[in-house]
Amino acid sequence: MDSIEVGLLTCSPHNEVYSLYGHTALHWHDLRTGKQWVFNYGVFDYRKPHFVWRFMMGQTDYMLEATSNLEGWCRYYRRWGSKVEEQVLDLTATEKLRLQQALGKNLESPVYRYNYFYDNCSTRPRNILEQCLEGSISYAPRQGEAPTFRQLIHELTEGHPWAAFGNDLLLGFNADRKTTQREQQFLPAYLSYDFDHATVDRQGVKRPLVLRHIVHVPQGVQQAEKEFPLSPLACTLLLLIITAAITLTEWKRKRTFAWFDGLLMLVTGLAGCLLALMFFSEHPATSTNLQVLVLNPLSLLFIPAVLRHRRTRWFTISLVCCLIFFVGAFWQDYAEGMECVALCLLLRYWIHRNDK
Repeated sequence: MDSIEVGLLTCSPHNEVYSLYGHTALHWHDLRTGKQWVFNYGVFDYRKPHFVWRFMMGQTDYMLEATSNLEGWCRYYRRWGSKVEEQVLDLTATEKLRLQQALGKNLESPVYRYNYFYDNCSTRPRNILEQCLEGSISYAPRQGEAPTFRQLIHELTEGHPWAAFGNDLLLGFNADRKTTQREQQFLPAYLSYDFDHATVDRQGVKRPLVLRHIVHVPQGVQQAEKEFPLSPLACTLLLLIITAAITLTEWKRKRTFAWFDGLLMLVTGLAGCLLALMFFSEHPATSTNLQVLVLNPLSLLFIPAVLRHRRTRWFTISLVCCLIFFVGAFWQDYAEGMECVALCLLLRYWIHRNDK
């Protein structure tokens, strides 16, 4: 084992949505024979039936893959302009042997139930390394106030407003609690930083966990991907302006446009069905999502009555839900523009407040 080097590979993000958060793997290098292996816990089969649905419901299975093609691994990230850096770890011969045996067992049963925050391609390498250490590992405390899960994601979706909007729409109340330092290590960059400042105590002797750094691929130039020209906030503001203009027209003409109410209720109701389903997801941060008060699936039940200009309690229900939604902003951060959608619903209540 003296000829073996073990390192933590950290790949910086690139502009594809699936890579906005970076990646982590383990590097096993036999200096005597020159053989190198990359152990990657981030492999999945997107061709499996209902992949998107299973991912949303937290039922996605990932797996460990071992490849001897380090150059091919690096070539992929070089093409995207991502940096690949290795932290060579200070492990004893016994610890390397334990790691070899543990990785072998993982390869015998490589599939695991993926969880974005708690069990992913970054936490798996950390866990297996910690289990194989003879001593105890200590991470230097971070400075400043602890971020929430949502704030951590925002750091990496900056410049990608629709990716941030999608995350914020699906994440609920639990994503806005303060994270521990260990929980922050679900992001590869945070794990890499903590490894740099970690020490291992072996029988009273403390040594840094990281021996040295190797840059396999320097940071390159990344081309920005074209996204929808309007941001989520711009789209919802446009919806609010249209709603206000239609409401003002209705007020002047002393009549309401049932087709507009039906369309607004259909869009918000269908989106609400998605949020309601996320309450049953295995992802721990998608339950208790107060945005379902605005994107309310119950609106679908009232569309026929609204289109027939019949008296309905929907607009009063919508008023109560919107008021609770605004109060809930003290505990949950909402997706960009959701307040504009709530204001649209309040305008519709106002125009229908005197309905008989």
